[in-house]
Amino acid sequence: MKKNKRLALFLPSLHGGGAERIMLTLAGGFTERGLRVDLILANAEGPYLSQVPEAVRVVNLEASRVIKSLSGLMRYLRRERPHALLSALDHANLIALLAKWLASSKASCVVSVHSTLSIEQRHARAWRARLIPWLISRCYPRTNKVVAVSRGVAEDLLHMTGLAPEKVQVIHNPVVTPDLLVQAQAPIPHVWLGAEQPPVILGVGRLTGAKDFPTLIRAFAQVREQRLARLIILGEGEERPKLEALIRTLNLQDEVALPGFVQNPYAYMSRAAVFVLSSAWEGFGNVLVEAMAVGTPVIATNCPSGPNEILCGETYGPLAQVGDDASMAEAIAHILAGRRLPASVLKARAADFGLERALIAYLEALNL
Repeated sequence: MKKNKRLALFLPSLHGGGAERIMLTLAGGFTERGLRVDLILANAEGPYLSQVPEAVRVVNLEASRVIKSLSGLMRYLRRERPHALLSALDHANLIALLAKWLASSKASCVVSVHSTLSIEQRHARAWRARLIPWLISRCYPRTNKVVAVSRGVAEDLLHMTGLAPEKVQVIHNPVVTPDLLVQAQAPIPHVWLGAEQPPVILGVGRLTGAKDFPTLIRAFAQVREQRLARLIILGEGEERPKLEALIRTLNLQDEVALPGFVQNPYAYMSRAAVFVLSSAWEGFGNVLVEAMAVGTPVIATNCPSGPNEILCGETYGPLAQVGDDASMAEAIAHILAGRRLPASVLKARAADFGLERALIAYLEALNL
C-alpha cells in the first residue's frame, strides 16, 4: 500500500448506529496506515460527529436526503479524484455507485452491507424500499467487492439478489479497539452500577422494533420475581413510549432505567452482571462483541444474522429463540446464579474481531 493515497468514506450521516461507528473505527485505522481519509456525509449531523478522528476530513454535502447528495458526491469525486471509495448502508451504496459512474471516476469502489436484506424488506414501509433488491442486483456488480459483515448477511444477499458469490466477501466488523478498553474503565456512569448494588442486566441499541426490547423487559420481569436485580437499556428511538408503557404495566418503574443514548456504553458494559442482545434481527451484533471484550457474560437471541457466528453456537453464551422471554429469563437467572464463563475466555473470543484484521481485508478489497 502506498501512503498518501486518498480514500473517501460515504455515509448518510452520523446518527447513532452500528454501521456509523464501524466506519469511524475504520477511518481512524486507515489514517494510521498513512492514508488521507475524507468522510463524506450527505448531511453532517448526529451524535457521533464528536467521535470523528482528528486526522479525518469531514466533507458535508448538506443534502436533506441521501438521494439529494448525488450531485454533491459527483462533484467531490471529480474534484478530489480519490483512489478508492467505501460506502455503507444500501441506499448510500446505490448513490455512491451511481455517482462514481456519472462522474466517470476511476476510484476502486467497495460497498458494505450491514443488515439482513430480506428481513429489512419485509419490514420496509415505503414502497420505494422494495425496489432495493432489484437495484442491488443491477448496481452492485459494478463494485470491486461487496462486503457483508457476517456470513448470514452474505448468504441472504446472494439469495435475494443473485449476485455472483465471488463478488461478495465477508469481513466481520472491527469492534475491539484500544479506545474501547480505555473507555470501559471510565468512572461509574450510573448509581445502580456502584458497589453493593443489586446486579444489573444491560441492553444496548436503538429503541426500535428490530432490537425487540419488550422481550427483554418481560424476561427481566420474570427474573425479578425470583431475585433482586435491575435492568438498564441504553439507546434512543421511536419505541420509547411503547417501552415506557410496558414498564408501567409490569410495575417495574423502580427497577428499569432508559437513560437514552450515551457516548460511552462501555463503562456500563464493564460493570453489568450480564449483557443481553434481544434482537429480532441483526446484521452482525457489535454490542455483543463489545460486552465480551470487557469480560461481561452475554446472552443473545439466535436471530439472523451474527450472534450465532459470534458465539460459535452456544460456546460463549446462551442463545434464546427470538421473542422467547421465558428462555431468556432462564438464561439470565443461570448467569446471575454464577454459571458464567471466565472473563479471559470471553475476551479472547472478542479479540477475533479486532481492527487490524479488518483493515487488512478492507485494504485488499479496495486495492490500496
